[in-house]
Amino acid sequence: MGAADKWLLPLVSVSFVSLMLFLSALSGYSASSALFARLPPPSYVRRGAAAPPSFAYLLSGGRGDGRRLLRLLLAVYHPRNQYLLHLSADAPESERLELAAAVARAAPAITAFGNVDVVGRPAAGTPMGSSGLAATLRAAAALLRLDAEWDWFVTLSAADYPLLTQDDLVHVFSSVPRHLNFIDHTSDIGWKESQRVQPVIVDAGIYLAGRNQFFQSTEKRATPDGFKFFTGSPWVILNRRFIEYCIFGWENLPRTLLMYFTNVMLPLEGYFHSVACNSDFRNFTVNNDLRYVAWDDPPQMEPRFLNITHYEEIVESGVPFARKFREKEHLLDRIDEKILQRWRHRPVPGAWCTGRKRWFSDPCSQWSNVNIVRPGPQAEKFRRYMDRILEESKSSNSSCAQ
Repeated sequence: MGAADKWLLPLVSVSFVSLMLFLSALSGYSASSALFARLPPPSYVRRGAAAPPSFAYLLSGGRGDGRRLLRLLLAVYHPRNQYLLHLSADAPESERLELAAAVARAAPAITAFGNVDVVGRPAAGTPMGSSGLAATLRAAAALLRLDAEWDWFVTLSAADYPLLTQDDLVHVFSSVPRHLNFIDHTSDIGWKESQRVQPVIVDAGIYLAGRNQFFQSTEKRATPDGFKFFTGSPWVILNRRFIEYCIFGWENLPRTLLMYFTNVMLPLEGYFHSVACNSDFRNFTVNNDLRYVAWDDPPQMEPRFLNITHYEEIVESGVPFARKFREKEHLLDRIDEKILQRWRHRPVPGAWCTGRKRWFSDPCSQWSNVNIVRPGPQAEKFRRYMDRILEESKSSNSSCAQ
């Protein structure tokens, strides 16, 4: 077995060959070769600066989130993108296998383009500590290995949902400089200094299988002065060059900060922020995470759950993603119907889908050119929002100086 084969072992691939082996082992299912012979071949996916941008998505959840991740995948699916689904170690292996099987059955394009994978050896689901950061960096490295030509890395949780189609997203990001990162951040850490920065956390999930506890030291450590500590939203959109910098670390800063953030209470709320703002990437970071979030007043630890009363506000917000949603929230059905025009258990139809749109027929079961997009009404709202935040970013001093 070669090095590449060993590296891919942690992934449950949903490509055609391993899919058939997997389903046969799981339930005795065997697919007719004639069925797959009727599928159109994968369209050529253009890459490079002259081509539309593509995205590498990390969709993450925990025990009981398998169905939510599948719904989220179908809501953000496009053949040009790459997807990695991660159910944390607190989810049973059966749920992980069921998710992989459901993904493979979800849409013919997923099988044809082979651009969706499910993590087979997950990280712990520790609520605090470094497990989440470790899982995110590992997923980013996996996505680089699976396809090194995507442009932006996007992190979403099972409680997130898109507010526009992938055609809308690609259309707007086609005019965005591809060296930009979108990270909500600040160095004004306030009360977080004593409650988030100085406490020392040991995440047992990092070194003990099947554990998701964390331990807090009775002693605190001083706030670092070797670098400036930044904090903000844990949900980010990062360009590929920055991800390569964090993974391959041609300078020592990413490794130094990784060692420090290993014992931080919520490292996903500070690691990428601090790496970007303490490096040459400080001038290419937009202070916005492109998410709609509703907070209580005063803000609590977690944002409010969104419901149907938020519909008009999220539609007019212009941002591409929103959180948090409950699993069976009616607002998700409204977004599917009115914004995404997505039928249940099907991907969002885009310009790449050429089949007839009928209740018994998925228009995305047939496709042609996956390199063209057909933006809808939400694209214009997102474009205006993007133009505004980019103009604000240009007119102000570096947000990393805050």
